[in-house]
Amino acid sequence: MSEYRGYKGDSLEFLKINKISVNDSVNILSDITYSGIIMPRYEHSDDKHIVLKLKNGYNIGLEILKIEKIEKIQSAEKIFEHKEKNEIVDGLPKILLLSTGGTIASKIDYRTGAVTPVLTAEELNSSVPELNKIANIDAEALLSEYSENIMPNHWIQIADKVNQYSKSDYTGIIIAHGTDTMHYTSSFLSFALAGFPIPIVLVGSQRSSDRASSDAALNLIGAVKFITESKTKGIYIVMHQDENDETIACHIGNRVRKNHTSKRGAFQTIGDDPAFIITENQIMKNMSKEFFKIKGYLPRIKIDTKVALVKYHPGYNPKLLDDIIEMGYKGIIFEGTGLGHIGNTMYETVRKANQKGVFLGMTSQCIDGRVSMTVYESGRDLLDLGITPLENMIPEVALVKAMWVLGNYDNLEEIKKVMLENISSEISY
Repeated sequence: MSEYRGYKGDSLEFLKINKISVNDSVNILSDITYSGIIMPRYEHSDDKHIVLKLKNGYNIGLEILKIEKIEKIQSAEKIFEHKEKNEIVDGLPKILLLSTGGTIASKIDYRTGAVTPVLTAEELNSSVPELNKIANIDAEALLSEYSENIMPNHWIQIADKVNQYSKSDYTGIIIAHGTDTMHYTSSFLSFALAGFPIPIVLVGSQRSSDRASSDAALNLIGAVKFITESKTKGIYIVMHQDENDETIACHIGNRVRKNHTSKRGAFQTIGDDPAFIITENQIMKNMSKEFFKIKGYLPRIKIDTKVALVKYHPGYNPKLLDDIIEMGYKGIIFEGTGLGHIGNTMYETVRKANQKGVFLGMTSQCIDGRVSMTVYESGRDLLDLGITPLENMIPEVALVKAMWVLGNYDNLEEIKKVMLENISSEISY
C-alpha cells in the first residue's frame, strides 16, 4: 500500500477514514493550523502520529488524537503530475548536466530512514527552476551510484562520455556526483582529459534534495553561474564554502579534499584559497595561473588500477608491503610522516619493490606542505632505495595520477618523469 507507506494501526486508520494518502496536500487544524504534504513514515515508527512536510521544507510529527480536522487540498496525483520539459531560451548558453548519483540526486527512503539515489538528471534540473534563467540545461543520467561505489571503471565511463562533447557547442559540463569520492573522480578527469576546451564542474551536496537544509540547489546554481561567467578551462569541484548560503567555493579538482563528514562547507582547497568564490552578484578569481600546463587537448583515457596507497604508521608490518608486491602491483604511493619518511623496518621490502620495477612515490600525511626527503638522513636513505618524492601532491591525487600514468606509460624512468610533471595543477608552487 504505497499510498500509506510506513503507516500502520491507528495512524493508518486515521488516514483511511479521512481519505488522505501519502503525498496529498492538506490543511490540518490542531493546536494551530498547518499546511503541507503528508509524508511517508519510517518502517519502525509508532502509529500515533502522522508526518507533515511544511512549506518551509521542514517535517513535523502531529499526534492524531490532537488533530481536530484534516482537509485534502490537492491529491498526490495532481502534485506529482508530469512536468513539461524545460523550454529552450534563445541567447542563453548551453550546459550539459550528467548525473552519477550521490546525495545530490537522492531522497530520504522512508522505509528505512536512509538516503537513496533516485532522482534522474532531468528531475534534478527541473527541481531547481533558477537554473533555466541562467542557461539551457540538457540533462542525462549516466550512473546512479553512491560515491563509495564509484570505481575506476566508472571514471573511464564518465571520461568517455565527457570526451564525446569536446567539440560540442556546450559552454561547460556539470557532473552531479556523491561527495565522499568526488575528488578522486575530479583528479582522474584532470589527467585523462587534460586540456579539455570547456570547463568541467563536479557538484554534490551534503544534504539530500528533499531536506530543508539541502545545499543541492545553491551548489548547482553556483556551478552554472561559474561555467557561464568565469570564462575558464579546467576541472573543478563546486560546493558551499561554509555553513551559510552566501558563498560557494570553486576548487581546483586535484587540490581539494573533503575535510568534514557532514558540514556543508566540507570541501577545502589544500594549501591555498579556493580558485574562485561565487556569490549572488559576482565571481571572484583567486587563481593566477592556467589550470592546464599543457597546450591543446590530448585525451588519454586509460588506467591501471594495480597501484596501492600505503599509509605508514608506527608498527606497520612490512609483510603487508610484501603481499602488495607479490600481488603484482606496479605502483605504491606512500603516505609517509612529516617531510616524507617511513621506518627503517620497511627498507628491505622497499628495496625489493624497487628491484622488481615497482614505481614508488612519497607523499605526506600532513594536510599541507611539501615532501622534502633530503633534509634528514632517513629521507636520503629512501631516495637511494628508489622512492620518488612527489612534491606537495595530495596522497589521493598521487594514487589516481599513478593509476593514470601506469595505464599510459610502460618505462619506469618515463613514469617517474611524468609523475613529477605538473599536468593539471596537481602540484602547487
